Amino acid sequence: MNLRSPAFAILFAVSLIAAAGNMALQSVLPAIGREFGIRDTLVSAAFAISALMWTLTSPYWARLSDRLGRKRVIMIGLSGFVVSIGGFGLATTAGLQLWLAPILAFVLMAVARTIYGVFGSASPIAAQAYVADRTTPEQRTQSMSLLASAQGLGTVIGPALAPFFILPIVGLAGPMYAFALFGAVVLWIVWRRLPSGDVVRQPAPGRHREDAGKGLWKDPRVRDYLLYGLLVTGSQAVNISVLGFHIIDEMAITGTSVRDAQPFIGIAMLAGAAATLMAQWGLIPLLKLQSADLMRWGAGLALLGNVMTIAAPGYYGVVIGYAVISLGVGFARPGFTAGSSLSVDRHEQGAVAGLMMSLAGLSFLGPPVIGVALYELAEPAPFVANIALLAVATGLCFASSRLRLGPPDLPDRDETPSPETPPASQPGPEGGR
Repeated sequence: MNLRSPAFAILFAVSLIAAAGNMALQSVLPAIGREFGIRDTLVSAAFAISALMWTLTSPYWARLSDRLGRKRVIMIGLSGFVVSIGGFGLATTAGLQLWLAPILAFVLMAVARTIYGVFGSASPIAAQAYVADRTTPEQRTQSMSLLASAQGLGTVIGPALAPFFILPIVGLAGPMYAFALFGAVVLWIVWRRLPSGDVVRQPAPGRHREDAGKGLWKDPRVRDYLLYGLLVTGSQAVNISVLGFHIIDEMAITGTSVRDAQPFIGIAMLAGAAATLMAQWGLIPLLKLQSADLMRWGAGLALLGNVMTIAAPGYYGVVIGYAVISLGVGFARPGFTAGSSLSVDRHEQGAVAGLMMSLAGLSFLGPPVIGVALYELAEPAPFVANIALLAVATGLCFASSRLRLGPPDLPDRDETPSPETPPASQPGPEGGR
């Protein structure tokens, strides 16, 4: 796949809009919880079911993308995103306008978020597998890094735009309505413009297609990548969940209200996202780092960022620490994603994409709740816990021979990348109709 092709641009937009919408929501969620008078820990815990559903459904969407086709599964995921974030906005408005009791409105918000948990993983899984289907092993690290950078760009756009959509009538729900509309536009573009031809994915000899990728989570080829990814994404989930509450409390010292602190949260998230983009758009291509290098630098920098957050309290210390953490994650995520993809055969790409995507659900299942609970006990506590997690991740980069040496050079033996248009003998659904 040509990285400048319209198909890749569409996939880039799919990843971008989901990340932007989620980070816009994440940036206003602490303020919504404080406006509703709900404890910080409950705000985090209420969304654990969404993360659980993401984790449980990711393998299903991976298998379905193999059978139904990447494009259709991308459209299913985008539809879930639009319904979820739009419903979240309606529930937020109902609570803020006192049309419903705040606790009932918050329950409906959690239900809307659960819809995203069920359907949200479909699009990124299918998009990653779409790229893997159409790239050679030599191209895949760069391709996966660029696709991952769409999420980084989304984390810039979401928090940066969110304050502009907090308008007098819709209030804190405004960003959700805006990104529901943006998501609907991207869905239409996918339906009309994304090439729908799929490669022919044949199982390896002696294996049934439905068994391809089964039990991959305990396969030694990807097991260490999975453990490393879980440690890094779990620590990052803690940082993201604590960030808004931390900044609100830091700004309260200067007399800043909850709503007035919202732009400062956006600036912090913007700094982190900019650091992620610097890694994925600038440093990775410039230094030509491979997956093993990316993982070592990623875990080490994220660890350093958490140390800085503890050592330099105050708003600016929080922002700089979060930026360094995000720089590290910007290295780490394409490292373990590309490394796991290169470690398996082509017919297993859908399965490994689903497995790696399930990390996003697992990382937001327990760590945010634990992190916010630790923060309520003592401000430095979640960052100390993160340092321990990232120390283990860094050590794993050297202790594991697979992570230390990188994936072996595997021949692309299942099939060659297909063109982005369906061959005459393998017609695809035209325009999704």
